[in-house]
Amino acid sequence: MSKSVLKPVAALVSVAALALSPLALSHLDENEFHQSYRQSYFALLGANFGPMGAMVKGEMPWNQEQLQGFADDFNAVVSLNLLRGFPDGSDKGTTRAKPEIWENRDDFAQKLSDMQAAAKDLGVAVKGGDRAAIAQQVGAAGQTCKACHDEYKSKDYLY
Repeated sequence: MSKSVLKPVAALVSVAALALSPLALSHLDENEFHQSYRQSYFALLGANFGPMGAMVKGEMPWNQEQLQGFADDFNAVVSLNLLRGFPDGSDKGTTRAKPEIWENRDDFAQKLSDMQAAAKDLGVAVKGGDRAAIAQQVGAAGQTCKACHDEYKSKDYLY
């Protein structure tokens, strides 16, 4: 493209981007962002924890290399700041988060901390390669997940 055409095209693209950006952002709701953040977090947890559990249960073939990858990614996800996905007011809308999260923040934070510690222990066990130790730590990590689900996750959206 010649320089004489490039400037008007760049200007047109810039004007169009500025004009359309409010439309692109208009659907965003401050609370929906937080719900999307935490739902994505939990989806990634499940996507990495599920195969580890399946390997331990014999539902899928044991593959130590894949197991290591899932454990590493599980640890990476639990290291993210989940609590920022639960600000005041984000308990409304399409969510499975029970109101008790906001009423018992300290307990919820402790359960998250327990899960993070269990994920680290699981990572150590996986690196060690002992199947019995790995199975034990998968169970322990699963219990920390369950503890939170039991108290803070609704079975259905919108109750």
